[in-house]
Amino acid sequence: MKFAAIDIGSNAVRLLLSNVYDDGHVTHFKKAELIRIPIRLGEDSFLHGKISEEKTEKLVSAMKAFKNLIEVYDAIDYRACATSAMRDADNRWDVIEKVKKEAGIRIEIIDGKTEADIIYANHIAEHLDKSHSYLYIDIGGGSTEITLFSKNKAVVSQSFNIGTIRLLHEKVDKEYWNYFKNWVREITKGYKPLIAIGSGGNINKLFRMSGRKNNKPIPTSKLKDLYELIDSYTYEERIRVLGLNPDRADVIIPASKILLSVLKNAEIEKLLVPQIGLSDGIVHQLYDKYKERKAVERV
Repeated sequence: MKFAAIDIGSNAVRLLLSNVYDDGHVTHFKKAELIRIPIRLGEDSFLHGKISEEKTEKLVSAMKAFKNLIEVYDAIDYRACATSAMRDADNRWDVIEKVKKEAGIRIEIIDGKTEADIIYANHIAEHLDKSHSYLYIDIGGGSTEITLFSKNKAVVSQSFNIGTIRLLHEKVDKEYWNYFKNWVREITKGYKPLIAIGSGGNINKLFRMSGRKNNKPIPTSKLKDLYELIDSYTYEERIRVLGLNPDRADVIIPASKILLSVLKNAEIEKLLVPQIGLSDGIVHQLYDKYKERKAVERV
């Protein structure tokens, strides 16, 4: 079976084409292709309150290409979800209507809780050691989602309007930042020691830059050293010397600040990076929906 997921984020838009195999015992999810286009809707939305005509046209073009790829791939279902940047844009419904009319893609704007629920649909908890508690951290361009797992269950989950683009453009005030840190400290009391699980493009990139293999955890101390190394270079040097893409070279700094702040306030010493995210969760939900539909048809 083939499914497609579109993640319309604040920094980039992504199309995930995924193969799903059910052998009767275990369901296997395998990425066939992941296409990422850095449109940066958040720069318009967070700074000016609306998405410009220029970026709307880029989004329409991207969605046209995605629609063609979904059709060629023969996906049996797809879902397109837009997050923080689209939520905050005053002209969001006009943009969505234009995309639907010109590209034939239906975009669903999801709130922070739904975003966290979709990420949770990756069935992360099923693969965790029940004797440990975990803090799941997903950092995007416009928001950060945090979920606390204990005894294989989600204890608490919340979305914060703290993301890499907001922080880059100083759109997170000190009071809200302090509230965020205090919330992390309070909800993690009584759940020590904690292990962090991270997702999002910047965390995935930090994992690859760390040189860790086979999904081994990254010590918080190693992340601090890596952040200091990246921060010691100018934006141009991060591209030229470290090989970062231009749309990653600036936001990886605020992403690191958010991540290290959470790890510090939760007193966490190591981070696991399974390299999954919103689009993977969308595919899981599409498959669950497909199974339910087939079950009803058999009745």
